This record gives sequence, structure tokens and C-alpha cells, in this order.
Amino acid sequence: MTEILRPLGNISRALDSIANHEFQRVQLTKGQYLYLARVAEHPGIILERLAELLRVDRTTAARAVQKLTAAGVLEKRPDDTNRKIKRLFVTAQGEQVYPLVKRENDYSNGRALQGFTPAEAAQLASYLERVDENVAQDWVAVKQGQTRTY
Repeated sequence: MTEILRPLGNISRALDSIANHEFQRVQLTKGQYLYLARVAEHPGIILERLAELLRVDRTTAARAVQKLTAAGVLEKRPDDTNRKIKRLFVTAQGEQVYPLVKRENDYSNGRALQGFTPAEAAQLASYLERVDENVAQDWVAVKQGQTRTY
């Protein structure tokens, strides 16, 4: 069988390490840039959906959001119709940091696709989306208490 997970893991860890190092200058610690980016891209997102997007458990997402809220980067606002639901938004401080996060993502994406034709890049993106969908099915099943059969 063709091994794809090790190279994907290597790519992910390398880019995460680079981003964590570069975002220290704007006081974002390990992985916090991911939360800032997703909330900026989805204003008003709820915590559960944010956790799903990032493929982390709700507790992990809640801790990260709490730290980013305390740092003044994100804020929680009650939903207009259901006051129990808290929606997440980027603050003015977060809006100043987000363009740096976006530029880093665009740069890293361009660097990763260096030497690819636009058609090759689109095909790779399509393949990776399919891989993501396949893995997401297992992620959801395991989070619901199911056990995978090897």
C-alpha cells in the first residue's frame, strides 16, 4: 500500500512548527493561530463547529478559545435568539493579527506547491480533500465511541 500519512504528518508538523515560531512575536502560542484563522473565516461560529473544523475535541477547543479570549484576540457574544449559545468573533486586536496569519498561510501554501502547474495543484487539492473526507468519517465515528476494525 502507498504510504501517504507519514509525508502528510511530516508536512503538518513542519509547517506547524514554523508557524508557532513565527507567531510568537504576536503572542500567539502553540496552535492558537489555527483558532484565530477559523474564527476570522467564520465570524459567529460556535465552539462545537470550530472543534469539528479543526478536528479537535470540544475541551481542547474550549481551552484554546478561553486563552485567546483572555488575550483579547477573540470574544464570545450571546446568540440573538438563544442566549445560551455563545458565538465567537475576532476582536479589533485579533483583526490586526489575522492578516499576518493569512499571509503566512498563503506563503506556506505557495511554497508547498512550488513547481506544480495550476492543474497539478488543483488535482492535489482535490485528492487531499477526498483524503480529508475519508479520515473525517473515522474521526466522527471514534468521537462517538465507535472502534475501528483493523
